Amino acid sequence: MRVLLIGANGYLGRFVADRLLADPAVQLTALGRGDDADVRFDLASGSPGALTRFLDAVHPGVVVNCAGATRGGARELTRHNTVAVATVCEALRRSGCGARLVQIGCGAEYGPSQPGSSTAEDAVPRPGGPYGVSKLAATELVLGSGLDAVVLRVFSPAGPGTPAGSPLGRLAEAMRRAMQSGDGELKLGGLGVQRDFIDVRDVARAVHAASLSAAQGVINIGSGRAVRLRDAAAVLARVAGYGGALHELDGPHVPVRPSIGHPRPEPDHAVPAAYPYPDGCGSWQQADVRTARDRLGWRPRINLEESLADIWMEAACRI
Repeated sequence: MRVLLIGANGYLGRFVADRLLADPAVQLTALGRGDDADVRFDLASGSPGALTRFLDAVHPGVVVNCAGATRGGARELTRHNTVAVATVCEALRRSGCGARLVQIGCGAEYGPSQPGSSTAEDAVPRPGGPYGVSKLAATELVLGSGLDAVVLRVFSPAGPGTPAGSPLGRLAEAMRRAMQSGDGELKLGGLGVQRDFIDVRDVARAVHAASLSAAQGVINIGSGRAVRLRDAAAVLARVAGYGGALHELDGPHVPVRPSIGHPRPEPDHAVPAAYPYPDGCGSWQQADVRTARDRLGWRPRINLEESLADIWMEAACRI
């Protein structure tokens, strides 16, 4: 099976590439903006015609699109997340390759949900920010393209390679700096938010399964369990061996763990509370993952503690 992977050098794309390369039946070609791509092509500025010519030459059976932007203004997010997908869909329509499209969407497309609820694929999307809007527009383009296509709505990916700007990445970096300087207290913001964390390697398995399946439409990819960031911070502290106190800047200042030493009145390593829910998803998000189980035969395998241990291992290497 010939697979064209777009965005192979991104956070998700790297693990998807590893998973596909581990399948001896897959012949993988990587397309992207980096020098390490087999073919250099910028979806946000390249023409559908140029991409069509490449598709006709390679003739893949599956196109996996992991490319996109998670940060930036509305214009940049629209260009990289929506216009780029329009280019892919148009090129596939023009091409004679007849490839199946696996598009990576995100849980932010749904927007806020009721605490305690699980969001299924038939929920009405109400994204709360420009990122979710740009990804939802891309999903609608894919679903309306007439192509053999599936959109995997990935919730909150975690594990090795987690970006430093993500909530778990910021936690790990703050803890690393606290341990490096011997601080007995760490102040953190935004710990009340609850998210459905899913290991990036499980996401890669889902992409592989979707590539081989005939499933179409939207499929949620998550753990099916919301975890409070405060609880994730406590697990990360245990994994890291950090015995200090974790205090919340935007909540009751009650230590998550017993304090050791003498906490500083003004700690050097306070992490300011971000705007409440910068992903536009409100205080709670949890995926209903029954469709992935039923249509892809996929279930998450890696628990959050293992994901956090891998995040910490990478952070600790910077000490």
